[in-house]
Amino acid sequence: MHTLFQVSTSGALVQGIYERAVSSSFLLNYGDFGLGTFDNLDGEMVVLDGSIYQVRSDGTVSKIVDDTGTPFAVVVHFLADQDQTIENAPTFEELTKLCDQYRDSENLFYAFRIDGHFEQVRTRAMKATLDGLPLAKAAAIQPEFDFRDIDGTLVGLWSPQFSSALNVAGYHFHFLSEDRTKGGHLLQCNGRDLRIRVERLNDFHLSLPESEEFLRADLTKDTAKELAYAEQAHKKENL
Repeated sequence: MHTLFQVSTSGALVQGIYERAVSSSFLLNYGDFGLGTFDNLDGEMVVLDGSIYQVRSDGTVSKIVDDTGTPFAVVVHFLADQDQTIENAPTFEELTKLCDQYRDSENLFYAFRIDGHFEQVRTRAMKATLDGLPLAKAAAIQPEFDFRDIDGTLVGLWSPQFSSALNVAGYHFHFLSEDRTKGGHLLQCNGRDLRIRVERLNDFHLSLPESEEFLRADLTKDTAKELAYAEQAHKKENL
């Protein structure tokens, strides 16, 4: 209980190590809620209510039925210890400030599930790419999407600063619409009367790849700036 299970590291992703580390069926043994990506960065992963969804760069969403590989993912068996309502979140920045109120430490992990109606949601989905292409270059060509007046769920994780060599420090959210047809990595949102559920995570399990590429990679570099660039929006216009 209250355990975060992670496959590989964000540092490996930044360096272009995108090959399969574990299978989707293996991942579901360790959690029913979470996020990640797929082999060769082929879209965004959303794990919700025990199912895995793939949001591809063409905007389509599919439920994973057959076994699929992932080079990076984080999952938990979600069991909220807080359940509250956010009255107004006019921006993603304001939403994260409100989420801060439900964290009592800077040194633990937290899982966030936020359900409700959003006036606007902006997401992106990575395009499939070849191993070895740095994440920053892959992110520069990511398609971005705008959704209006949409019901859905934000699946998120907050990670402490000391974990930055392994994960995205701070908040990391993926979105999935209620009808499971839209989603992606969250860039911006605007919503009201949102239900927020939070789980405090005090146990961390890391599963490392054993591929030749990972074993020989130089993971001593500070990749925080490159990771931050990959996580942000790169287009101003609506799609």
